Amino acid sequence: MTIKRRNHGRNKKGRGHCSSIRCSNCAKMCPKDKACKRFVVRNMVEQAAVRDMTEASAIPGYQLPKLYLKIHYCVACAIHSRQVRVRSVTNRKIRTPPRRFAPRR
Repeated sequence: MTIKRRNHGRNKKGRGHCSSIRCSNCAKMCPKDKACKRFVVRNMVEQAAVRDMTEASAIPGYQLPKLYLKIHYCVACAIHSRQVRVRSVTNRKIRTPPRRFAPRR
C-alpha cells in the first residue's frame, strides 16, 4: 500500500502509543504527536486599552504582563484556520522547516 507521508503524519518513531490531547478549537481528541502545536505570546489587554492603562498606572514604566498560551490544533482545524497548508506531492518531500519571520518591534 502506498504511503502519503514518510512519518505517516505523526512524530511517534518507535513508541507504541502516546497521550491524547484536546483540540483548542473543536475539542476533538487527537494524538499529541499528530497535533499542530503553536506557542502564542500576546498582551493581556487589547491594543486600544494599553495607552489608557499606562496613563492610569501608578508605577512609571510598568510593563503590562503577557499571556503565554500553547495551542493544540487537530489537523482539520489547523488546515481550516490556515495554520498549515496543503502541499503538493513533490512539496511534501521537502522536510526543511519554513523560514521564520523576525518579530516586530
